[in-house]
Amino acid sequence: MRKTTLLTTAALLLGGSARILAQTTDPTLGNEDTPFVRNIRPDRPGQTITTSMLVPGQFQLDAGVSQPDPFSPGSARNRAVATGLLRIGFFNTIELRASQSYRSPIPVAIGSEPGSGGGTRLASGFMPLTVGAKFLASTTLNARSQVVVLAEMTLRNGDKSYQRKVMEPAARLLVSQQLGERFGLEANFGFRQQGFTAADTKRGTYLGTLALNGPLGNSFGFFAETYATWQQQTHAQPGVTSGLYWRPWPGVRLDANMGRTFSGATSGATFGGGLSLRLPR
Repeated sequence: MRKTTLLTTAALLLGGSARILAQTTDPTLGNEDTPFVRNIRPDRPGQTITTSMLVPGQFQLDAGVSQPDPFSPGSARNRAVATGLLRIGFFNTIELRASQSYRSPIPVAIGSEPGSGGGTRLASGFMPLTVGAKFLASTTLNARSQVVVLAEMTLRNGDKSYQRKVMEPAARLLVSQQLGERFGLEANFGFRQQGFTAADTKRGTYLGTLALNGPLGNSFGFFAETYATWQQQTHAQPGVTSGLYWRPWPGVRLDANMGRTFSGATSGATFGGGLSLRLPR
């Protein structure tokens, strides 16, 4: 009887210890309710794409207006770009995406005498559509540390003023590390190229980013990042972006941002603003 009692007591103690250890090591225990995970996190306003993934049945629209994206081919200075991104939660921790931008026209005189009125227009209108998907690469969704792979393909549609239309593959590795319950570091490393040949690979554009974001209160928060784009034969073109956002409702977010690109065709100050809407919240 005494032996049975001792074994029962030992089993209860071991079971309780294992439960406490599981609660300590479980990366998702209660993490879904932290502000960093629960609050809406759009894939804007900067170059950094978040590891946030929608659950099956959720929809999110990220829309905004900004100066040209230095990671986008054919960017030109002082041209406003409006972009809409539709995100759809799919089964088996997959998020489907489709984005398209509109580039405003700007007349530019080339090879003409001053005052002659001659000139040509840079490509403008609706840019080619980009489709893609996020895939969870780490073991657990909404863990404090998370790794996601993003694969995209830009199609050959868009306004007729875009003459050289080719399939443009792109991919990114997205990594996030939650800091406490409110803040998080997120990093991207990716590439984009026009076409699939070896020569196209050499002309591909690479991107690296590091961002810090999180809420400052119940409705307000901040975003700050540093990034750089480069090609094999060119120097890195760094930049910074920072901004504030406001969430008037849990599934709605408004943001305003400004930054600076330090070199390249888009060097100079940048600014923008956007709206994100998630349903159901």
